[in-house]
Amino acid sequence: MQGDSADTTIQPLPTVPGTALPGGEPAAKPAPALPLRAAGVFLGCLTALLGLLYFVVAGVPLGPLLLWPRTRRRAFVVLTSGARRLTALERWRRSVFFGDSFPDRPVPDQHILRYLAARTYAGLITGVVLGLLAFGAVLAGLLVASLARGTLDGRELVTQVVLGGVLLFLDVQGLFSLEALDARMARECFGPSERELMQRRIDELATSRAAVLQAVDTERRRIERDLHDGVQQRLVALAMLLGRARRGGRTPEQARSLVEQAHKESQDVLTELREVAWRVYPTALDNLGLQEALAGVSERCSIPIRTDFALAEPLPASVETAAYFVVSEAVTNAAKHSAATEIQVSVRKYGPVLVVQVEDDGVGGAKPEGSGLTGLHSRVGALDGRLHVHSPSGGPTTITAELPCA
Repeated sequence: MQGDSADTTIQPLPTVPGTALPGGEPAAKPAPALPLRAAGVFLGCLTALLGLLYFVVAGVPLGPLLLWPRTRRRAFVVLTSGARRLTALERWRRSVFFGDSFPDRPVPDQHILRYLAARTYAGLITGVVLGLLAFGAVLAGLLVASLARGTLDGRELVTQVVLGGVLLFLDVQGLFSLEALDARMARECFGPSERELMQRRIDELATSRAAVLQAVDTERRRIERDLHDGVQQRLVALAMLLGRARRGGRTPEQARSLVEQAHKESQDVLTELREVAWRVYPTALDNLGLQEALAGVSERCSIPIRTDFALAEPLPASVETAAYFVVSEAVTNAAKHSAATEIQVSVRKYGPVLVVQVEDDGVGGAKPEGSGLTGLHSRVGALDGRLHVHSPSGGPTTITAELPCA
């Protein structure tokens, strides 16, 4: 299937709880004001002191027990239980002062200890930077007092102001960098916040919207090309045959032969029109279901297809349609480009996810920019699904779509 594939993956769009926008998407919370964030930074220094105190009071006595195999497990449980309480405090701080609302998911003990140790170190450095900032404020006050008393000459004043401004810039820059580090460590431990998930969702929707519009235009051009290059040519030939038959031909036998040719041509036109209609939307999906629609794909394919269809219950209409087009496009690519001798199609449901897999034994080496797979990416992504395409040079080519059914 090298016409339209390569090793690519569509990632699913995350589901974010929250209030709804007019379009149905949840709304992200506004970012907290700067004073609130500054208070959160200061509080982070205090929680870092608590973390340091905890590692000194609890970590030092438990250290030897962690080295002894018999007591290692119990000592580790005791150490992580206290670390989880301090980590919960950090999570509360990020939520209240920075507006980060993290998903509720379990965090391994090793991640908890690693986060608390790194957070303690970063918080202590932040405290040092804040201390330098406070010390600079005191020096600035003394400078103003000296200037008021007239004990400071112009050259010394300029030197002090320039030096103080540079140090202030570096101090503030350091605080912003440390706050960004704090946010990154929280993300790595607790997962991305709801605001970040929402921004990712917005970006995905913007990309998906553009891709859908492009896919619609591509599909229209394909239909126009199929009708112009195929059906229209046959209708012209049919009209010419009927015109010759109407004039009677030279003999009755010749007229009968022309009518028979016209009849055969009309059947071919109907077959081609049916093919075009099936590529737009297969009516068998509504009338007979997904299994029969896929059987129609197998009948029209020039390559033998082995189908493993195992579904015990009906699927949502949107999922059935996406599954059909995944199989149809993959089979079409294999027949056109892969030089395959056999195609295997598997349609199975694993929990709430429908997994559709199409594999051929062709030459592989597929290209990711093909319009067919680009359309499949958009179709599967619109359902929050994932599309995997594996097509190494020499084959085989495997296309796997994971479609959520919930």
